Amino acid sequence: MDGDINDASRIGWSWVLRSRFDRGLTGAFSPAKTVVATYRRFDKRWMYYDGFFNENRYQMPKLFPEGNEKNLVIVIKQRWSGEGQIALIVDGVIDVQSDGGTQCFPIYLYDDAAQISTNDLFAEPAERGLRRRDAITDAGLAHFENSYPGEQISKQDLFYYVYGILHSRDYRERFADNLSKELPRIPAVKMAADFWAFSKAGRALADIHLSYETAELYPLAVESKSKLTDSEYRVEKMRFAKKKDSQTGKSVNDRSTVIYNPHITIKGIPEAAWDYVVNGKPALEWVMERQAVRTDKASGIVNDANDWAIETMGNPRYPLELFQRVVTVSMETQKIVNNLPSLDI
Repeated sequence: MDGDINDASRIGWSWVLRSRFDRGLTGAFSPAKTVVATYRRFDKRWMYYDGFFNENRYQMPKLFPEGNEKNLVIVIKQRWSGEGQIALIVDGVIDVQSDGGTQCFPIYLYDDAAQISTNDLFAEPAERGLRRRDAITDAGLAHFENSYPGEQISKQDLFYYVYGILHSRDYRERFADNLSKELPRIPAVKMAADFWAFSKAGRALADIHLSYETAELYPLAVESKSKLTDSEYRVEKMRFAKKKDSQTGKSVNDRSTVIYNPHITIKGIPEAAWDYVVNGKPALEWVMERQAVRTDKASGIVNDANDWAIETMGNPRYPLELFQRVVTVSMETQKIVNNLPSLDI
């Protein structure tokens, strides 16, 4: 590296990486190690995924060894605050601090094939010398099979049952004290019919949450003063319109209207859309916060959501359309959650 090795605009040192540098170790850049990762809720970024340059990948290589393996992961905040949903599902690498501390529960685990016992007859072969196995144990599946004699339950069914249960208001309210201190424990409901209701709901929720970028555009009123050019979809920071509170007369946020930029105002946002809260913040507020332009003080690097929209998505309208799509996701999520059965365990 030429010049100032402490230049924060060129490299962010961790103590492990600095130690490797001081010992004369070197790493080589490979374009193949650039992957799309979830940085924050409903916010994806390009990431260089490499064991040499990434100081702490924790257990992530067991879920995504190279960053692009097939997997589904239920992500749970370590210490739930008591507000909103406790879990969200992803299908790729996720930042460990995506919402203040992440615990991941995958459907698959990946191991180095050379390190697997020859007695492991049920692991499926995967690419690059890896072996894929189910993360749900046979004993875990047997526990639920024994609870519902005669039912044919797969590990996938059980995985989605867990996702469904974690979206149950009854579950969160009943075990709120426990959830604020420890990881969730998943009960078996009494009736097989309720097991299947939670499993099917979990599967439907997973489909909605994984495909949020291609969800239907919710029919909001997108107002502009004139016909828009591509450059006029640029977003700097979305903000709420203001209105007077009918009781106090004070100015408060009008959540039915978001000022997208000087050219565009979004109107007709249903109040119910704000009820889909993920770890203390409505999904729509995650979008408003992350689809913005901000400058890192230490490095001076500009993090511009419009770059992702244009360079990766090929669509300058992406931030606006993402907001509309997440309205759909929020409304559909609430519809499914509201129809979950009571938690009878």
